[in-house]
Amino acid sequence: MFQLDPVLRRDSILVGSLSLCELRLINDAQFPWFILVPRRNNITEIYQLLDEDRQQLMAESCLLAETLHDAFTATKLNVAALGNQVSQLHLHHVVRYDTDACWPGPIWGKFAAVPYTDKKLAEILQKVQVLLSDDLQLPGDDVDLYY
Repeated sequence: MFQLDPVLRRDSILVGSLSLCELRLINDAQFPWFILVPRRNNITEIYQLLDEDRQQLMAESCLLAETLHDAFTATKLNVAALGNQVSQLHLHHVVRYDTDACWPGPIWGKFAAVPYTDKKLAEILQKVQVLLSDDLQLPGDDVDLYY
């Protein structure tokens, strides 16, 4: 049974599930910031995935990246698998603007997170869920899928 790292669970909100990955929104309203978490236990690096899972992760990452870039009119999209704070494999997808507070530097550790308001959270979740509706299974569609 897949287990999500407690830090990722605490710091993010489940958006839905793609074929391989959970799609989660980092609860920081300063940036549209999503993570893909492959539903595989004991994986810390991309190379540890089976070939088919690696290919699926890249397909899901590209789908998400293109969707976010277009939907949020990004100046740049930062995609990274860091794992310095949380070792469980997860791929960050951060929408960046040349007007954001950290531009052009990295966002990591610059400012304390600003949680979404209920209204803003509902708006961003609906936007992404609608845009990915052909590929995304929403939370609650299959409760056994998650934990």
